[in-house]
Amino acid sequence: MTRVMAGIDVGGTFTDVITCVIPEDGSAPTAMTIAKTPTTVGNQAAGVLNAIEAAGQTPAGIDLIVHGTTITTNAILERKISRCGLITTKGFRDVLELGRRTRPNPYGMTGQFEPLVSREFRLEVNQRMDARGSVITHLDEAGFRACLQQLIADGVEALVIHFLHSYANPAHELRAEEIARDVWPNEFITVGHKLISEYREFERGTTASVNAAVQPVLHRYITNLQNQLTDSGYKRDLLVMNGNGGTVSAAIVVDEAAKTVMSGPASGVIAAAKTASRASIENIITYDMGGTSTDVALVRGGEPSTSSELAIDYGLPIHVPMVDVRTIGAGGGSIGKINAAGLLEVGPESAGAEPGPVAYGRGGTKPTITDANIILGRLRLEVFAGKNNPAVTLDDVRNIMDEQIAQPLGLTIEEAAAAMIHVANTQMAGAIRMVSLSRGHDPRDFALFAFGGAGPLHAVALARELALPKVLIPARPGLVNALGCLVADLRQDVVNTINRSLGDVSIEALKTVMLSQRDHGIEANEVAGSEITETRITHSADMQFRGQTHLIRVELPGPDVTREKIQKIFEAAYFERFEVHLPEIEAVLVNINTSVVGIRPEIPLDALLDADARCANLADAKSATRSVIFDGKAIDIPVYERDRVPLGATINGPAILEQMDSTLLIEPGTSALVDQIGNMIVDVPLSGKAADGMAAE
Repeated sequence: MTRVMAGIDVGGTFTDVITCVIPEDGSAPTAMTIAKTPTTVGNQAAGVLNAIEAAGQTPAGIDLIVHGTTITTNAILERKISRCGLITTKGFRDVLELGRRTRPNPYGMTGQFEPLVSREFRLEVNQRMDARGSVITHLDEAGFRACLQQLIADGVEALVIHFLHSYANPAHELRAEEIARDVWPNEFITVGHKLISEYREFERGTTASVNAAVQPVLHRYITNLQNQLTDSGYKRDLLVMNGNGGTVSAAIVVDEAAKTVMSGPASGVIAAAKTASRASIENIITYDMGGTSTDVALVRGGEPSTSSELAIDYGLPIHVPMVDVRTIGAGGGSIGKINAAGLLEVGPESAGAEPGPVAYGRGGTKPTITDANIILGRLRLEVFAGKNNPAVTLDDVRNIMDEQIAQPLGLTIEEAAAAMIHVANTQMAGAIRMVSLSRGHDPRDFALFAFGGAGPLHAVALARELALPKVLIPARPGLVNALGCLVADLRQDVVNTINRSLGDVSIEALKTVMLSQRDHGIEANEVAGSEITETRITHSADMQFRGQTHLIRVELPGPDVTREKIQKIFEAAYFERFEVHLPEIEAVLVNINTSVVGIRPEIPLDALLDADARCANLADAKSATRSVIFDGKAIDIPVYERDRVPLGATINGPAILEQMDSTLLIEPGTSALVDQIGNMIVDVPLSGKAADGMAAE
């Protein structure tokens, strides 16, 4: 007997799918299929079905689908959200707008910010808890009912219940929920403390408002997708990627919709971490350059960095645990233009899938990074234009670059294309510095894990810029996010605020919280219990010294930990970070965290290889010779079919490797080794000047 699994990632430009046929006896997969199809922007569910068909499968023949999506991320960024309302403690309706005294723009005294919940839909009710959870003012139930009726009359679709200090005592929020469930016309009710039971009313309220704003959007999408899959014969549960790098059943994903923000990028980081570990590389910086944006993240010791303090946009912090991914608007479809000051800009505007770059032949009229790479010889125009009608010519691409970029800047067409790539590389290098240098990590200790359809074209240049010694390009770089859906485990992260001096914390109460968190995570994962082979539970605490604002997360051995052990662990972590002891200041236990991970069956990564397609020697894998421009000079370099390059082969740059989902550029002065699971590992020699300069930064 066998079972078929499918990992599907819907991006801004392409929808990717990897299917895997797995024998139930645990032996290696007997077949894997891949497909990459354009994302259907108006109805992403249709694109999912198109991708399944392109992979040679039918929904009826698939036993499990794991899905990563950008639907909630894009809804927030584009403000294509539901109308939502908020009922909060009297006097605090403007907390979401006041924020933390930051500004939308770093310079100037003006700026505009509109919270996800408009002011007319932010209502107040009499009730009050203090920071210890004691009742100051009882909930005005009649006033709360009146607020509900007003919001319903105003056509509000999703409700947020957000009371001050509900993390310390949720009684008023729970009672308000009971009342709301009786009269609210749908299930879209977000109760602040249930999503995150943390202090800081602004961050808790904003996270709750994000959840409410995208709940109906995600519900409609998941319902539509499930209906179309069911109509096509799919009969099993659908798992959805969360931003923490784990998966959750579609049956409960809408309840905590905010946790799906950044789920697509997170799946890529998970796949990258597992792939790099198989190549015996534990420290990597992941670099995912797709058609619309670039995502970067840090993996240390094989574990992706996570954060509970990410902001998806200005004024929108989301305090739920997520893989710490930083995104910039630089992708293969990023548009180049001359701004009002006469300077070249690249992104964040993207040509997307429709119309796409000029080279796509779908009516695009603005030069993009993809077009620039074609002009320099790094990409073949035929890969794109040959699939469209009418097809564009190289002259069409060059003419648009000439008119919109080269002539205004007084450059040749090739110089303009190189300038666009240089600007984009500079932006991407800045994002990589944000996850490494700005956090005290030396990039020379990391390899650059490059993926996405466009990432392998720019990876070596970025490694040189940042003094990274190696670049790792996986076997299927354009499908890593879909692979992440296949290899990700089920995961639940639960957080509760304690916010007391460690000496005042009841260890028994702390144990009760940790056990309750564990039980909650196990119960949530049991919805997809048939996929779990093992459950792993970890505990941690967010701590600080009294009077400080920053937090340090420390791992805890379990619910039976003692106060003395917690103190010792925190002091050791603080000294490792800052190299200072502060015995005279008391430690504060701010948050307690528990992660419950349901381990899913392992997917052998070498199953992505087609061993029969490999040539006996490198020369047989060569398909052409092409003129490519480096530093203003044209060089004839070999082009190889990557799927035919023998395992163990070494390729000296310059060279190009082409495959269905991506194109790789091995630049002059570098060499690449193909390992036994198909990864391309590029050694990037660094000059003493480059290495010293990086250390100085």
